[in-house]
Amino acid sequence: MPIPAGEPSRSERIAALDLIRGIAILGILAVNIEGFGAPWVGAISPEWNGPASNSDHIAYLITLVLFEGKMRVLLSMLFGASLVLFIGNTEAAGRNGDTVQMRRLFWLAVIGYLHFLFWWGDILFTYALAGFAALVARHLPNKAMVPAALLIFTAWHADGMAGSVQPILTEISLNRAQHELRSNLTTEEAEIKKQRDQEHRDGLAEMAREAGSLPALMHYKLTKEADFPLTVAVVTFGETFPLMLIGIALFRSGFFTGGWSRRRLKQMAIAGIAVGGLATLGLAKFIFGQNLSPGIVQAVLAWWTALPHLAMGLGYAAVLVLIAQHGTDGWLASRVSAIGKMALTNYLGCTLVFTGLFYGWGFGLIGRIPERWYLPMALGSWIVMLLASKGWLRSYRQGPVEWLWRSLTQWQLLPFRR
Repeated sequence: MPIPAGEPSRSERIAALDLIRGIAILGILAVNIEGFGAPWVGAISPEWNGPASNSDHIAYLITLVLFEGKMRVLLSMLFGASLVLFIGNTEAAGRNGDTVQMRRLFWLAVIGYLHFLFWWGDILFTYALAGFAALVARHLPNKAMVPAALLIFTAWHADGMAGSVQPILTEISLNRAQHELRSNLTTEEAEIKKQRDQEHRDGLAEMAREAGSLPALMHYKLTKEADFPLTVAVVTFGETFPLMLIGIALFRSGFFTGGWSRRRLKQMAIAGIAVGGLATLGLAKFIFGQNLSPGIVQAVLAWWTALPHLAMGLGYAAVLVLIAQHGTDGWLASRVSAIGKMALTNYLGCTLVFTGLFYGWGFGLIGRIPERWYLPMALGSWIVMLLASKGWLRSYRQGPVEWLWRSLTQWQLLPFRR
């Protein structure tokens, strides 16, 4: 594959990729911590198990507007960019890029499935499966790849939006009926109420499992939810796959490596963050104003916020590319980049730390920490990662999970210590 415009030698790391990946890992913890500290319904709504305080709502709003979905956009685009970069490096070394990349994706799927046994929110298995599709589609030229990606992304989410309209309207009608103390619910309203009650019971049952022992939880997942990672990969394919294609196209255009003018990057940053942010605020106002149940909120987050997430994700990426162009040797930028260089280790490490904190095999705090404490806890973890990642890389070539993944991919023990 030819070197894209503006790309440095493949022997060099691309500063913008490491910086963006580091920010994405920090940001995604702010989202994931909601899923560590409560069952899935708790990650969707701060009121899943009773009234929440104003501080809880503010914390939820901050996470929703600044981080939710946007970090997935960044990581998915980076995965696509890294996919073609890895193939180029492999082929430059005289090896078959497709074969080695397929082996790399296979082992990522294995790591992702093992991660799922600890926590339901794994994204690695999804990336591995979507990566196989991106591997095939990467041969499309940019002029076809970008329209195809946007068409798939938009059509997929438009279909979900259309399918969610009636449930949303019915829930609004149910809330109005309950406010008016009307007992004669319509069939649709009664069904929504039944689903809402079932969501609450499911949340309590999930929390009880996670408050138990690790072997018991793993046994439940392997016997009752063994296909859950595959289901998630299929349901989210229309988001993950086109975002990977957009990342490939951006990489080939020189977006990450100086191929775009600063004016163009600034325009993308301002437009993306402004348009996406305002749209997300509008949807957040709607969610709070209608007092929607977790299941309906999940539909809004999955389908209606997708385009705002994409716009803000592209805006964030442009801002970080501009920062990277000034250099990443400063105290903060170098440490964020270090997090990006060992992103997989930090991502999985956060799962181990927080499931140990919240789940039954650790401190058992699940469901007991209010929403307003999640962001301070995430901030504390950011500080630890900022300090520890760069220190680790002074002695080791890469993070321990990165070393394992690359060794499995190459099928040999690679050098670890510097």
